Amino acid sequence: MNAFLLQITTSAPVDTTAAATPGAEATQETVSLLDLAMAGGWAMIPLILLSLVAIYIFVERYLTIKKASQNPAGFIGRLKSLVLAGDVQGARMLCAQTNSPISRMLEKGISRIGQPLKSIEASIENVGKIEIARLEKGLSGLATVAGAAPMLGFLGTVTGMIGAFIAIAQAEGTISPKLLSSGIYEAMVTTATGLIIGLPAYVGYNFLVSKIDSIVHDMEHSSIEFIDLLQEPQA
Repeated sequence: MNAFLLQITTSAPVDTTAAATPGAEATQETVSLLDLAMAGGWAMIPLILLSLVAIYIFVERYLTIKKASQNPAGFIGRLKSLVLAGDVQGARMLCAQTNSPISRMLEKGISRIGQPLKSIEASIENVGKIEIARLEKGLSGLATVAGAAPMLGFLGTVTGMIGAFIAIAQAEGTISPKLLSSGIYEAMVTTATGLIIGLPAYVGYNFLVSKIDSIVHDMEHSSIEFIDLLQEPQA
């Protein structure tokens, strides 16, 4: 009996060490981002293209809107002094030298000086609509990316799950947990990627819209000041 107990105590450490070795090796296994991207399947290709489109639209629109929002200090003041002095040609030259939606809008109004006030207001309003349309160009594409990327990610997940269950159905014998888990995480990669692309695109779209709204407010304020300026000499 003592000999039997002695054999158990001497063999136990060997079994514990052997059992611990696979666990130690498992903790060292890592999955790179490239491996995850490759595991996403076909849906990763259009998702990557959508991400590139979103980056291009945001950067291009941001630079355009930032340039349009720059209004040189004293522009409205100098324009007022030239108009009140009757120097219409000088006021038009000042607007032509200032590259901004406000200057182009007011230049059209200055060119209509002498006509009825309604005609001047209409010309300013028409140019303002054109300038706003230029600022909003491409934003619909960014909004499309913000909505399409998550949906495309979900579609990739659904198709991936279908493929995983097909593989499980076709498997013979006992289903391996590794087969099930790998199929699920590969399918979920597309959902995560779609959300990672869609959320920044949505935030970027609203950010640019807020910037455009600020420019539109400045344009409206400037047009009102200009119309009031034309009425001052008649007072």
